[in-house]
Amino acid sequence: MSKAVIPTFEEEQALAAQGFSCVAGTDEVGCGCWAGPVMAAAVILPVGVELMLVRDSKALSPAQRERSAEEIKAKAAAWAVGSASVEEVDQLNIRRAAALAMTRAIASLPIRPDYVLSDAFRIPGLDIPLKNIIRGDAKVVSIAAASIIAKVARDRLMDELAAEHPGYGFERHKGYGTKEHQQALERQGICPIHRRTYAPIKKFLAKT
Repeated sequence: MSKAVIPTFEEEQALAAQGFSCVAGTDEVGCGCWAGPVMAAAVILPVGVELMLVRDSKALSPAQRERSAEEIKAKAAAWAVGSASVEEVDQLNIRRAAALAMTRAIASLPIRPDYVLSDAFRIPGLDIPLKNIIRGDAKVVSIAAASIIAKVARDRLMDELAAEHPGYGFERHKGYGTKEHQQALERQGICPIHRRTYAPIKKFLAKT
């Protein structure tokens, strides 16, 4: 088994050496989902701050993500969450909607960053210098922290939406295309939070 990649402050430290004193990491979650909004977070961390469980959010259990999110919020210089609605996903396409969610998260920060690090995403129109890093959520602490904040926020929202739209199992699969989700669609059809431009959902729309 390969050794897990541990995120570092290498990118943030290099930028600090160039005079960028306020660096934000940003990441999105929910691009692959069939239902629900796409969400993003932006996090500014004091360089070198000790955080116990900061990894790519996909490498952590739900309980670990919850604990980590609370620690990040307590120790961050600033953090914020942004989202793009199901309607915006369908109107814009998922990549543009995800970029919009990240733009909103960055704009919501109480401190304006002077540089942004993102996980592989370009963010058109951002008026702050940006570096997009492949697998940034596994390599860069501030991006990993943003991935955790975004994932926890979206999971909590999907739990709320599960109560509004029962029978789909949103509280378990969070809108991803699981077998349970597909069976629910076959049984109940789509609901208002399904992404109508996604091929699996289009298939069910064609039946109605």
